[in-house]
Amino acid sequence: MARDPFFDDLQRTLDRLGSQFDRDLSSLGELGGVSVDVSETDDAYEVTADLPGFDKDDIGVSVDDGVLRLSATHSEETERDEDEDVTYHRKERSRRSLVRDVRLPGPVDETEANATYQNGVLTVTLPKAGTGSGHSIDVE
Repeated sequence: MARDPFFDDLQRTLDRLGSQFDRDLSSLGELGGVSVDVSETDDAYEVTADLPGFDKDDIGVSVDDGVLRLSATHSEETERDEDEDVTYHRKERSRRSLVRDVRLPGPVDETEANATYQNGVLTVTLPKAGTGSGHSIDVE
């Protein structure tokens, strides 16, 4: 089947717009809730995210269609929560959750990806590869 130059140009334009949009959003920093760095070596992409205050089991990492999704949910439960004689005037520590999607610079091998979480910093390493289907990544 012959390629249509119009659609090739359109695809390149959409790719450029998507990249510019990602750069513009990342310049907003903390507004997205999670600060991330995306780096690249010859063999892999590495995404590093600051997630202080979460436990390893609170964190979810998945990749689908070239987008890495980082999510975390943490609940602070105390014995006072069930005490009917306590009136809270402000309760900000009860539950935190966040989601951050990061478009990856290129295709990755989801099955070989790994994630580590240490001292409030999540590091996800994604080996470069061809296209694939969605995959969840266990955090170690």
